[in-house]
Amino acid sequence: MRQEIDLRSDTLTKPTPAMRTAMAEAEVGDAVIDIDPTVERLEHLTAEILGKEAAVFMPSGSMTNQVAVRVHCDRGSEFICEQDCHIYQYEQGAFASLSGLVAKTIPGQGGVLKPEHLRGQVRASNDHFVRTRLLCLENTHNRGGGRILPQSDVIESCQWAKSEGLATHLDGARLWNAAAATGKSEAELAAPFDSVSVCFSKGLGAPVGSALVGSRDFIEQARRTRKLFGGGMRQAGIIAAGALYAIENHRDRLVEDHEHAKQLGEVFSSHEGFSIRGDCIDTNIVAVEIAPNLGTADSWVARLEEQGVRCFAISDQAIRFVTHLDIHSG
Repeated sequence: MRQEIDLRSDTLTKPTPAMRTAMAEAEVGDAVIDIDPTVERLEHLTAEILGKEAAVFMPSGSMTNQVAVRVHCDRGSEFICEQDCHIYQYEQGAFASLSGLVAKTIPGQGGVLKPEHLRGQVRASNDHFVRTRLLCLENTHNRGGGRILPQSDVIESCQWAKSEGLATHLDGARLWNAAAATGKSEAELAAPFDSVSVCFSKGLGAPVGSALVGSRDFIEQARRTRKLFGGGMRQAGIIAAGALYAIENHRDRLVEDHEHAKQLGEVFSSHEGFSIRGDCIDTNIVAVEIAPNLGTADSWVARLEEQGVRCFAISDQAIRFVTHLDIHSG
């Protein structure tokens, strides 16, 4: 039988045998009315790795992001974000539906918002205007092709936000990849932000879950909002054990995924009519732009699938490949 190579997303990873064992043997409790000890260990370790006071475990990164923006903002206020970021593009406008918020989107450079893009973007104090409350960044940037935000820009942007009285949130679903690629610790990358969301079910290979980190007071409010959004889980240690195993064992190997992504990018770059979005591959996402004379993204997705290679079209003329721990070279 032909072997299928599924590069649609790093969420396709299956739990490793050792991870399955950890999940099967997890110590559990009712995490809503009491404490689940495995969830508690995961939250403590995640907060420690990211250099924050506390963390709360949730089912998804969309929930951690939406809880964060709700806690940071009052209803009828506004947050600033890059126009192609996940919170704006891929979460159904939940910030409006659930929390009554407005997003002010700003085009970046390949997904990267630089300090000069932000200056002058805070609304004046006026009864006619929405109030600006929050700056959201994304690292790595999904639609930017897994782009890593330059840390100097991050620091300057967050300093600007603080000077304007804004809170700061990082959608760090793939922050683990940024740390592996740059050699900077997750804590260093997270330090400029008031809150950070990280995902366990992408490159790290856990089956379920994300975490939101921040100050103890912020996380206390986040737990209440998680309950409001239906995110309270009972014997969640079974899934938390997979995430705990992932952050203890799978972070260092992310560099293998990055190398595989670069190899894939080199293949496309060597053929006329194909180019890499942003002209570089920072981590495990390869966004390939296709010249119109070669056909559409949808046509190439179909052609590749016929050969056993699966990917996604992300625009009329671009397809995306994501390497992960279930993809091997050779």
